[in-house]
Amino acid sequence: MLIKNATIINEGKHYQANVLIDGERIHSISPELPAQIPQQIIDATGLLLLPGIIDDQVHFREPGLTHKGDIHSESRAAIAGGVTSFMDMPNTLPQTTTVEALNDKFALAQRESLANYSLFIGATNDNADELKKQGAHRAAAIKVFMGSSTGNMLVDNPVTLERLFSENKAIIAAHCESEAIIRANKEKFVAEFGEDLDISFHSKIRSNQACYASSKEAVTLAKKYDARLHLFHLSTAKEMNLLENKPIKDKRITAEVCVHHLWFSDEDYARLGNRIKWNPAIKSKADRDALRQALIDGKLDVVATDHAPHIWEEKQGSCLKAASGGPMVQHSLTVMLELCRQGVFTPELVVEKMAHAPAELFGLKDRGYIREGYYADLVLVNPHQSWTVTKDNLLYKCAWSPLEGTTFSHQVVKTFVNGSLVYDNGVFDERFRGKELEIK
Repeated sequence: MLIKNATIINEGKHYQANVLIDGERIHSISPELPAQIPQQIIDATGLLLLPGIIDDQVHFREPGLTHKGDIHSESRAAIAGGVTSFMDMPNTLPQTTTVEALNDKFALAQRESLANYSLFIGATNDNADELKKQGAHRAAAIKVFMGSSTGNMLVDNPVTLERLFSENKAIIAAHCESEAIIRANKEKFVAEFGEDLDISFHSKIRSNQACYASSKEAVTLAKKYDARLHLFHLSTAKEMNLLENKPIKDKRITAEVCVHHLWFSDEDYARLGNRIKWNPAIKSKADRDALRQALIDGKLDVVATDHAPHIWEEKQGSCLKAASGGPMVQHSLTVMLELCRQGVFTPELVVEKMAHAPAELFGLKDRGYIREGYYADLVLVNPHQSWTVTKDNLLYKCAWSPLEGTTFSHQVVKTFVNGSLVYDNGVFDERFRGKELEIK
């Protein structure tokens, strides 16, 4: 297959070339057409060609919570959004906290996923030995909830945390919110205003202080034991003080920011309500702007989604009752490219933080770049095709999005996974299945 006249954005450069795909991999990248032209030619004149997005944090809800989403439905949505690889979180039913459950879930992904995939194994207060078993290293990383969120996997035993950071060479990926501070804030506001708190209280209960205190604890433990720590979905300006501006290869502590924390602010609560209720909470415009700057400066390493669908009924009720989380994987690249149009980021930075960096951080073999010999995980984007998010074009099983009604300037038109055209202007190759991501 030949993709000709594409405007390639890759490794900090922006140039026009032709990409020849042979089987699953990129055979050549050249300004000249190959001597032998294959039968299948895709004219990419006027289109951007990006490496496939690698989302290092999704909740595809399978097994056990498939009324919200499943690996097949959510991987379809991912592919339509240009996400060619994902890493799924362990808070399913059963929880992915044993090697047996991990292997079962890998088998499930192999059967169902249109995208490439990897999985996290979850830490609990009592599975420290399980994390060191043969086979646990198949996981991309160990996920630890240092603050409770959806799934009740809170790890709050100090002895367990010490063991986790001192005994594991694998990446420890942490959800950081202080449970003690959250609990105290909740009690204070309930005592003052009653149980029926509206959404504006969410970011006051799950406060900046709660995030910073927990992130600082994780960083302190990582430095104490020289552990490899990856901080998930940071949401506050103050947490940026815990991070360094160095290349990923030189970091023992890395950090992720999610698309929703770069797009929304607490000013959007009045308009969108529980649609934008996430843990950690959406914070102020000042926090959002600090996250944007930290991404540019190199303190933040990766942009992901924390894609976490709930059915609409689960998102109803007060701040204390509505489920936290929302679907984003179909729209993450589109949102980031819209921020480029607004002058916030450059397309080169988006590619770095959504494709190159996750591949480097997790040591993914032959992924994340447009390079000869690498897997042909590629996305063609029309930068001049405006469209509006509506219920009719949503692919999430939960059938809603906080972005409904938003008009974007870029649209994903084709997505290639391992050399196959899996998504083509709304049409999927449903026969295709992705591969398990190989970790170096």
